[in-house]
Formats: sequence, structure tokens, C-alpha cells
Amino acid sequence: MADHNYFSNLIWQIADLLRGPYRPPQYERVMLPMTVLRRFDCVLASTKAKVLAEHDRFKDKLKGEALDAKLNKAAGDQRFHNHSPLDFEKLKGDPDHIAQHLVSYINGFSTNVRQIFQYFEFENEIEKMREANILYLVVSKFCDVDLHPDEDRVPNSQMGLIFENLIRRFNELANETAGDHFTPREVIRLMVNILFIHDDELLATPGTVRKMLDPSCGTGGMLAEAQNYLRDHHGGAKLYVFGQDYNKRAFATAASDMLMKVVDQNGGSNNIRFGDTFTDDQFTSAPYDKFDYLIANPPFGVDWKKQQREIEREHEKLGYAGRFGAGLPRVNDGALLFLQHMISKFEPFRPAQQKYGSRLAIVFSGSPLFTGGAGSGESNIRKWIIENDWLEAIIALPEQMFYNTGIGTYIWIVTNRKEKRRKGKVQLLDAREIWTPGGSEESKRSLGDKRRHMTAQQIREVVSIFGNLPTDGLSKIFDNEDFGYTRVTVERPLRLRYQMSTEAKARFLEACPHLLDDVQTIDACLGREPNRDWNNMWSRAEDLLHERRSRWKAPEKKLFRAVFCERDAEADPVKLDAGGFEPDPEHRDFENISLKEDINAYFEREVKPHVPDAWMDRSKDKVGYEINFSRYFYQYKPPRALEEIDAELKRAEADIVRLLSEVTA
Repeated sequence: MADHNYFSNLIWQIADLLRGPYRPPQYERVMLPMTVLRRFDCVLASTKAKVLAEHDRFKDKLKGEALDAKLNKAAGDQRFHNHSPLDFEKLKGDPDHIAQHLVSYINGFSTNVRQIFQYFEFENEIEKMREANILYLVVSKFCDVDLHPDEDRVPNSQMGLIFENLIRRFNELANETAGDHFTPREVIRLMVNILFIHDDELLATPGTVRKMLDPSCGTGGMLAEAQNYLRDHHGGAKLYVFGQDYNKRAFATAASDMLMKVVDQNGGSNNIRFGDTFTDDQFTSAPYDKFDYLIANPPFGVDWKKQQREIEREHEKLGYAGRFGAGLPRVNDGALLFLQHMISKFEPFRPAQQKYGSRLAIVFSGSPLFTGGAGSGESNIRKWIIENDWLEAIIALPEQMFYNTGIGTYIWIVTNRKEKRRKGKVQLLDAREIWTPGGSEESKRSLGDKRRHMTAQQIREVVSIFGNLPTDGLSKIFDNEDFGYTRVTVERPLRLRYQMSTEAKARFLEACPHLLDDVQTIDACLGREPNRDWNNMWSRAEDLLHERRSRWKAPEKKLFRAVFCERDAEADPVKLDAGGFEPDPEHRDFENISLKEDINAYFEREVKPHVPDAWMDRSKDKVGYEINFSRYFYQYKPPRALEEIDAELKRAEADIVRLLSEVTA
């Protein structure tokens, strides 16, 4: 039996036929659907005659799902069938009508397979290849690739590896968009290893069944890698995987992958579903509404404007009974919406009922760590997660690890079943310098923005650091409260200097000409000398107005003060009728005080010595959470000595003089 690389290379070579009509990043539009077709053709070959006979027998008696079920059983209890009399060999027999026959052959499949090819939009590619006169060549070449499922040829596990290999290669070709639905294998392996790290004993129990969901599954790479892990480490356990995606081609690829493996999959062939996770959640009914493991790499910085109305409605109407009760992030980044959605799928932790809680791993950019101040949607979501003691760890990955971005990325590990030693704690693991140059272990060249990768040994190193909980330079353990702070409003008194002037009087009377006599009286009686005690001045003015039996409205009083007063640091503070001083909005400030700090002690130590007249308005307190990863791992590097810098400058000057002399000589 040849290994999966042999078949992957064989199929890869067929892609050369597409050169010209297709650019390399577009090859997958043809090669992935054709691989699926050829595999299905081989799988169904031995039962073809029986399916055709059953179809003739029941086509007028049964329709839809009932007919599909009957023919699937005739196909050897497969999850799909094909009742067309055509197969790849017969397609080769009529070159002049190859396009028409290929479409007819695809339409002979069961509903689930036809739907996949609709999402592949494969009829468009058939017509494009027909016009380019390469369709017959492509079909003929695929006919020569033997993908029969016999154990000595291409068993299901082998076929899964072939398809995963092709998906990876084609995504690397299309690296300018690959990050939208494709995650580097080493990142997935790291996530999967950490997801399962505490469950060896549980997964080793014969008959163990677990479920995993990826709500932004793309081409299904994360789910496939998780299944590979269990096959390699816990062959007796079953992992039922489920996914959802809104990208048509990605969905079709993932659904094809699951069908080709023909794994023992609870839920039948409907485990990969199409739809918008935010507004069309496909996993809302038991037993597919809760999962033991969740994994995702949602698109970085994706906005949710199109879904905004429905998401806000769910947030306001359902609160914590829905998915987005903790808060809504800014509309230009829906990352934390994915995280809340995944947490809503957690199994409760009730071991007595054989419910062991859930664990999730998700890839984020740096933004969800700290974007948004106290009281914002982002901060409230972090607050909810950390105060519930669900955040287990955050792992900083090396930059330039992804295909379409060189930015820093982070894996969040969130769970409602922390180990006892992790209760009330969060581990930060700095793996930013654990990398090897090159796009992958197989290819040392860069792949788009991907210039670094992790080797298998480096993955083991990071997993070991995670599991051992060291507190060295790469791993730090924090209390949950270390990330929280109280945003305290610090006020200072408003200080005003009053002074009447001709120009100011004209401005006031332009707005309030009916108050001319009152203003003239105030001007005559109180004079035009500056007065730094507004309360005293206004009290005297009110006495004059009372004598005149004149009553000013609140807006008129406010305008009078605005026109005739200016801020003056030497003036007396403006007092309020109810006591205390009126705060000055222009001098308002805020202090973020750690939850572990005594706020009053902090204020006396850090604020009062600098602004003695300040006070705190504790009615405006807000609690926020942020994780400033770089600050926790910052290492001071002293600047170079001045002598070294001077010497370098002199060398540079000498080089410039030398070059100039060569030009002018």
C-alpha cells in the first residue's frame, strides 16, 4: 500500500493540466471536487449494480430522504450513493459529451453529496474546463488514480490524510486568503495537544465518546487534526466532530472530507453544516447543543455589521440566557462574539451525571486581550470569563506564523473544569521565541507572510511548559484578580474668576436682550474688578435681582456664568448648594487601580501629593479587565553606552567622506 504522500503527489501532478485557464491559487476549485468524485466512485463501485437495481425498483414508490436511505443501504450502508448508470470508466468512453455526462453523473448522487457540489459551484468549473478543452484530460487522469477503500489500497484513514494533504497544499498556494479558513498544522497540533492534555485517563477508558465543535471550521483542518490525535493516542475512544462555516467552498471541502473518511460519526452525514454562526446557529438542539471540546480560529478583525441587528436583539432580549449576555465588542471585531458563542456550548461539570465540563482553544490576535476600557463590551466579556474562573491560559505564538498576516497571535484556553492547582489562576506562556525559520517542516521557504513554524519538538516543549506550570521566564502564573482593576473618577474643583466687561456684556445681551436692565444694575453695583470668589459674587448678584423682583431661568444663569467667568487656578473653588465643590470637567481624570489595591490608600499615596484638592467620585466606579501580555514579560535592555554610539557615528561619517571623495575625484 502506497502512503498518502504518493497519492497526494499523483493528484498534485494532474493539477498541471489546469495551467493556463487557471492560476495556481485557483487549482483547488477543480482538484478538490474531482478528488471527492473519484473517491466516491471507487467506494461505490462494488455495490453499483445493486444500487441501480434498487433505484429502478423504488424510484416511483419513494422520494427524497426515504429513497436516499434505501439506496444508501444498498450501497453497503454508506452515507451516500449514486444511482446514475455512469462511472469514471464510462465517462471516458464519450469524449464529445463529457461535460453533459459529468453533470448527469453528479446529479445521480444522494442529496447530501449533490448539496456539496452545489456549494463547490462545480458546474461552473466543468463548463470552464470544457471551453478550455481540458475536461476530458482531467477526468481521464483521475480515472487512472485508484482510490478504492480496500485495506491494501486506500483505507479510510489513509484517504483522510490524502485529502488533508491536498487541502493544505492548495491553501498554501492561495496564501493571500488562506488565513480566512486555514490554520497552519503546527498551530492546530499545539491546540489539540493542550485540549486533550488532562484527559489521557478518561480517553483511555474503552467506549469513551466525546464531541467536538468548530463554529468557524473552514475546510475542517482543526477537526481532522483532533481526530488524528485520538486515532494515534486513544484508538478505543470515539471523537464525534461537528463544524459550521459560512464560506461555501470551505464548507463543501470540510463536508467532503468527513464523508470520504466514512468515520463512525454520530449525527450521520450532517455533522458539517452551512450557515452564519452568529445568526443561524446550526447546533441548538440536544444532543448537539453542548460539546466536550471546542476549537476555532475565527477570522481576525472580522466585522459583524451585517449581523448587528440580530445580535443586539439577542443580547438585549435574552441576556445571559442567550449567547451574548456578557457584552458586545465593537462592531469592527467579532472575535469575542465567537468566544461567547463557544462558551454557550459548554457541558456542565457534573461528574456524578457523567458530565465532565468542557475545554476550548481559540486563536486570537492581540486585540481581545486589552481592547476596550472598563465598562466596554470587550472588558465586560473578559470580566465575565475571568470572574467565573474559566480562563486557564493564554499562549503567545511567534509572529509570522500565519499565511496572510505577520501579526502576533494568541491561543486562549478556556474551561469550566480547571484542575485544582489552577483554580483562581491564569497561566501566561510566552512562546514568541520558540520557532524555526521557514513556512513548514517540509518546506523551508516562506509561504506568503508565513516565515516561521514550530517543529514537533518545539510543540512538545510548549505543551510541557503548559502542563508543568513552571514560573520561569517563559511561564508566569497570576491570580485572576491580577488582571482586574477599578476605574476611579478623580475630580478637581472648578475655579472661576468673574469680571464684567463691555465686550462680554454685549455678547450676553445679544442672546438675552430682555435682561438689559438687570445686567446694567449688576455692572453698576458690583463693578468691573476681577472677583475670584464666584459663590460670593453670584450671591450678591442674586440679592440685586431679588430687589428688582427679577427671576432668571436656569439657562440664563448658566449663560451669564459662561460669558463673564474664566477658569483661574488662583480662584476659590465653586461650591455646590448641596455641599462640596463643583467638579471641573476639564480637569477630570481617571485612575486604574488594581483590584488587589486598597483604593483609598492608593489615592492618598499616588494622587493627593500631586493634586491636594482632588477627590474621588466613587459613584462612577467601573471594574475592568485587561491582559497586557507584553508588560508581564517585558525585559529591560539598557541603552548602549554613549562612547559606543559616538564611535559608530564617527565611522559612519568617515565612510560618507570617503564615498564623497570617490565621487568628486
